[in-house]
Amino acid sequence: MPNSSSISEFLLLALADTRQLQLLHFWLLLGIYLAALLGNGLISTAVACDHRLHTPMYFFLLNLALLDLGCISTTLPKAMANALWDTRVISYAGCAAQVFFFVFFLSAEYCLLTIMSYDRYVAICKPLHYGTLLGSRACATMAAAAWGIGFFNSLLHTASTFSLPLCQGNAVDQFFCEIPHILKLSCSKSFKSYLREVGFLLFSVCLALVFFVFIVVSYVQIFRAVLRMPSEQGRHKAFSTCLPHLAVVSLFLSTGSFAQLKPFSNSSPFLDLMVSFLYSVLPPTLNPIIYSMRNKEVKNALSKVLQNMHYFSFNKVRICLT
Repeated sequence: MPNSSSISEFLLLALADTRQLQLLHFWLLLGIYLAALLGNGLISTAVACDHRLHTPMYFFLLNLALLDLGCISTTLPKAMANALWDTRVISYAGCAAQVFFFVFFLSAEYCLLTIMSYDRYVAICKPLHYGTLLGSRACATMAAAAWGIGFFNSLLHTASTFSLPLCQGNAVDQFFCEIPHILKLSCSKSFKSYLREVGFLLFSVCLALVFFVFIVVSYVQIFRAVLRMPSEQGRHKAFSTCLPHLAVVSLFLSTGSFAQLKPFSNSSPFLDLMVSFLYSVLPPTLNPIIYSMRNKEVKNALSKVLQNMHYFSFNKVRICLT
C-alpha cells in the first residue's frame, strides 16, 4: 500500500468514459465557467465604477462576487483541462491547493452572507443608526473578518487533512479534491489523526450553525419590522432589498446542506458528482443573476457598464480602420 510520503499525485473522477462525452463535458463546463466569470465580473465592475453603488450593501456584494469568482475558479478549470486532455491526474500540491482555496472561499462566503444579513437588519430595523453602525471602517473590518475566518478555517482543515498518512490508494472519487474523499484514503491505524480532522469538521459545523441562527434571528426581526410598516409601498421596497440576499442564502445553504447530509458511505459516485456540482458550481453561477434580476440600481449600473464597453470597443475598431 502506498503511503502519503510516496504519493505524488491523485487521480480525480473521470466525468465520462468516451472521448465524445469528455469533449461535451468540456464545452458544457466552459460555458458555465464563462457565464460565472461574466456575471460576477460585471457585478464587480458595476459596483466599483458606479458611485451610486458605493454603499455597504453593494460593498458586501462586491466581496461576494469576488469570492464566487475564486470558488468556481478553484474547481472548474482543472476539471475542464482533464476533460480536454483526457487525463485524471492532479499533483499532490495541486490537490492540497484546491482543498485550501475551496474551503477558504466557501467559509468566507458563508461568513459574508451572515454579515450581509446584519446589514439588512440594520437598514430596516435601525435605519437611523445605519451610517453609524455600518460606516466605511466598520464595513472594511467586517469584510476583512470574513476573509480572515475563511483563511484560518481553511488553513486548519488543509493542514490537518494532508498531515494524515494515506495508504488506501490515490483515487479521489470526485471531480475535484474534497476533504471527505481525501479522508477515505487515510490509514485506519491513524485513528487519532483521523479523529482530529473529524473534530475540526464538527467545530466548523457548530460555527456554521451559529451563523445560521444569526441569519434566522436577523430575518425574524426584519419580517416583524416590515409587517409593522404602515405603507404598502414601504413594505414592498423593504422586501425587495432583502429577497435577493435571502434567495442567495437559501441556495447556498440548501445545496451545501444536501451535500453534507447525504449518506456518504453508500452513495453512488454519480450522486456524489451531481451533489458536489450543485454546491460548488451552481451558487457562483446563479448569484449574479439573482442579485441583478429585480434590482433596478444594479440593472442600471450594468447597462451603463455595457454601454461603456460598447462605446470603447466601437471607438477602438474605428481608430484601427482609419
